[in-house]
This record gives sequence, C-alpha cells and structure tokens, in this order.
Amino acid sequence: MAEDKDPLRKLKDLAQLKDQLEDIQKRVESEVQAGIPQGGSLLASPFLKGFLAGYVVAKLRSSAVLGVLVGTFTGIFAAQNYDVPNIEKSIKDYFNSMKKGPN
Repeated sequence: MAEDKDPLRKLKDLAQLKDQLEDIQKRVESEVQAGIPQGGSLLASPFLKGFLAGYVVAKLRSSAVLGVLVGTFTGIFAAQNYDVPNIEKSIKDYFNSMKKGPN
C-alpha cells in the first residue's frame, strides 16, 4: 500500500510508459514509411492494391480509360461552374411521382 502512494514511484512508472509509447510510435512510423501494412494483411498492402489497379487498367482498352477520364473531368468542371441539379433527388422525385400515378 505504501508503494501505491509514493509519488516518486508513480513518476518513474509514467516515465517508463512514456518511453515505451515513444518506442512503439517510432516502430509504427518506420513500418509505415517502409510500406508494411498495418494489421499484417497482404490484401491491405499498397503494393498489391497498386498492382491490381494496374492490371484492371491494362485489361481495359485505352479508349475506355480515356473516355472515363474525360467524362470524370467534364463532370467535375460542370458541377463546379454551373448550377447542376441534384441527380439523386431528381430520380427519387421521378419514382415517387410514378408510384402516385397521374393526378
């Protein structure tokens, strides 16, 4: 019981815990910089994700990839510069009006 109330002992324990935490943090940071996935799963590996993405793009025809890129950038440009309606809301309103029928 006397050891529990000793402030010097508590301070030493806190200093030791702080050192352990800093050591763990340095190890995690070095693993992240080295590209080692956290959790140890191969599927979480950035290398594997990049490889799979590259494989999918390689299987697509170049014109398809170019079309997706042009369409994406055109959509971004239009959404930022013009008053584009909310497509999701428009579709929901349309289907709700279809459920109700003609009035």
